[in-house]
Amino acid sequence: MNGNLYDLLAARFPADPVAPCLILPDGRKVSYGELESQSARYGALLKEAGLKPGDRVAAQVEKSPEALYLYLGCLRAGCVFLPLNPAYQRGEVEYFLDDAKPGLFVCRPEKLEEAQELAWAARVPLVHDLGERGDGSLVAAAAEMPDSFATVQSAGSDLAAILYTSGTTGRSKGAMLTHRNLAANAFVLHRYWGFRPGDVLLHVLPIFHVHGLFVATHCALANGSPMLFEPKFDARRALRLMREATVFMGVPTYYVRLLQEKGLTREAVAHMRLFISGSAPLLPETFAEFRERTGQTLLERYGMTEGGMFTSNPLEGERRIGTVGFPLPGTEVRVVGDADQPLPAGEIGQIQVRGDNVFIGYWQMPEKTQEEFTPEGYFRTGDMGRFDADGYLAIIGRNKDLIITGGLNVYPKEIEEAIDALPGVAESAVIGLPHPDFGEAVTAVVVRGKGGEGVSAEAIIAELKGRIAGFKVPKAVHFVGDLPRNAMGKVQKNLLRQLFAG
Repeated sequence: MNGNLYDLLAARFPADPVAPCLILPDGRKVSYGELESQSARYGALLKEAGLKPGDRVAAQVEKSPEALYLYLGCLRAGCVFLPLNPAYQRGEVEYFLDDAKPGLFVCRPEKLEEAQELAWAARVPLVHDLGERGDGSLVAAAAEMPDSFATVQSAGSDLAAILYTSGTTGRSKGAMLTHRNLAANAFVLHRYWGFRPGDVLLHVLPIFHVHGLFVATHCALANGSPMLFEPKFDARRALRLMREATVFMGVPTYYVRLLQEKGLTREAVAHMRLFISGSAPLLPETFAEFRERTGQTLLERYGMTEGGMFTSNPLEGERRIGTVGFPLPGTEVRVVGDADQPLPAGEIGQIQVRGDNVFIGYWQMPEKTQEEFTPEGYFRTGDMGRFDADGYLAIIGRNKDLIITGGLNVYPKEIEEAIDALPGVAESAVIGLPHPDFGEAVTAVVVRGKGGEGVSAEAIIAELKGRIAGFKVPKAVHFVGDLPRNAMGKVQKNLLRQLFAG
């Protein structure tokens, strides 16, 4: 049997090719048959362009049906998909292209000139553009291709995707995910969350990361379900669409915004059977208020780029607030001490995971890969947690200093380096502070340097906006005379959080 993820998903598509797959905002429907033929065109295009199995395809585009066809076409051609957040700025994209050396870079039309410059410098041989309305050279080229394509034979161990995660050292790491990694997680989640005939997924997530591209999309495709495929999250519109949907996946920020809508009532969500929350911790008050307003209990789960989902609260049974539930079938999760020794329930330690869903390592970083895995093959997640007596896992914190804002990961080191490079800045520390909408707000604490008397918060923020993605730019900048340090000289960010949390 072909281990290619596309074939494994396609084996579950509806027998009737006219069954709807994507329902678009303008009411247009894309059938499963059309998904099959369009992904064939994109697979054929990649082959025609000279890309071979294992070659990378980088895509920094907005969410659209065509972006999904490109991803599926990559799978079918045996290429490795490399999705990039459209918010990434020139310097970030430059690094990804240079590191991954893709055979094709797909950009937005308005960035075509810059993309061609970057591609030339990184020796990327081919550039296409793709607009959010399905325009651009990529779509025109795919339209010339045949609408049938024999999906490449892939082993489960073959690479399907590389997703870059921000590194605490400032250097991003490319997490290598195989066809087996993605398939294992897709089919476990499909079963665990009880996908059934008649389910309709309200898909409002972006498709440049694990949550939207893999968790949400794969579950729907594995079920042969329609997706209400929305370009972005709009609380009022999402509420209207819930009358036609049964399953919704979102980050905590989405639920906070839904709770601001007067129309969020039991009647409004009567058609829904499941609300799933992830990518960032859910506040207890959000969990409680949502249940009170809707009669629905949010299902919180836990995972990361390096392996999709690891744990989930149960579909049937208590969904315990403050926890991320139990290890998923086929995934081993343990909480260990500093010597990797498993700790008993109730004790806080480092979370480690092992399973078919866990990635095979970081792209071209063998030493880093070896460092992140134990001799028994457990991946060190960098998160701290504890199991309770009933086996529910709670995430206590992150030992990698990660900030999660609006469901997106931000590593302080990268922003600190950008701020420290500015004239008039001596040093900085970046922390996450509680925020009612985003979960955590990126906040910078800055020490002015020589000649920095005139450096303002506004100037720092304005300068950063052109250098790093918008979600990484601090929401606030505070100035101090010195950063608090311990005896070892390490900045005590816990003291900064206490100082500025109010």
